[in-house]
Amino acid sequence: MKHTTGSIEVVCGSMFSGKTEELIRRLRRASIARQKVQVFKPAIDNRYAVEKVKSHAGMDFDAIPVTCTAEIRERLEPDTTVIGVDEAQFLDDELVPFVRSLADRGVRVIIAGLDQDFRGEPFGCMPLLMAYAEHVDKLSAICMVCGEPATRTQRLVNGKPARYNEPVVVVGAAEMYEARCRKHHEVPRT
Repeated sequence: MKHTTGSIEVVCGSMFSGKTEELIRRLRRASIARQKVQVFKPAIDNRYAVEKVKSHAGMDFDAIPVTCTAEIRERLEPDTTVIGVDEAQFLDDELVPFVRSLADRGVRVIIAGLDQDFRGEPFGCMPLLMAYAEHVDKLSAICMVCGEPATRTQRLVNGKPARYNEPVVVVGAAEMYEARCRKHHEVPRT
């Protein structure tokens, strides 16, 4: 089933906020509606499965691992009407014009990713994707310190907050990261 108009949907938030779960929910609904779905994920994200997007809660959906947007372009089948991209913050900036062109052609593009890095700063191409999207859902998690809504991702190194000058991209899960609220998010600068 072809869409009459394309669109870009972005699901963003901190780690443990349910972004991938929401992406999978939308992809399953599109599959049930007999739409042709293809899903892509950065090859760097091999935490749970190489050829699946998988939520922390265990939901999964088949996916094609890629290292850059050009690989998505090469692997995209012409009859695909819904494209999902998980962990989009890890892909190159070419993702933005590419998904815009897909939406212009009538494709529904669903993007999931972190809107902020561990420093609390905009992450990769996500801010631009959010600006161009027709729909943006920002999800929150639960702060591991106080239990309030969390919109930030706290990286931990030996149980302590990572310093500002640490590398931005370090793939990990609960062993290295926690969801935190603004008040309890810490990024030491010295």
